[in-house]
Amino acid sequence: MVLPEKLLDHFTITEVKEVFDNATKKMCYHILLEEHNKIPEGYNEKEYESKGFYPAKTVQDFPIRGKAVFLIITRRRWRHKERKEEVIHSDYTFIAEGSRITKELSDFLKYTGRYARGHDK
Repeated sequence: MVLPEKLLDHFTITEVKEVFDNATKKMCYHILLEEHNKIPEGYNEKEYESKGFYPAKTVQDFPIRGKAVFLIITRRRWRHKERKEEVIHSDYTFIAEGSRITKELSDFLKYTGRYARGHDK
């Protein structure tokens, strides 16, 4: 698996394309991901309706075969059927805060960094 663990539990790959990145003047991969149409945990699906998507977010992931990889993630939003101003979305705490990688991978890298420097005693 080349994508962060558990990502495909919540998102579907809608397109993978190789594109030229004007900033780096190199080819890179864009992987487009769309959130599954599943109500966020803890909410009643009879009270909410899917109302489209938030603007896509681009997250840089680890390179594949020497090419940069960008995940273009589109998240859904749900609106309460009666209280139209109430909008909800899923909370993905498995993504490391302030990071562009999963928390699990972030923790792993922190551990290996300490171990490599001999601070894991």
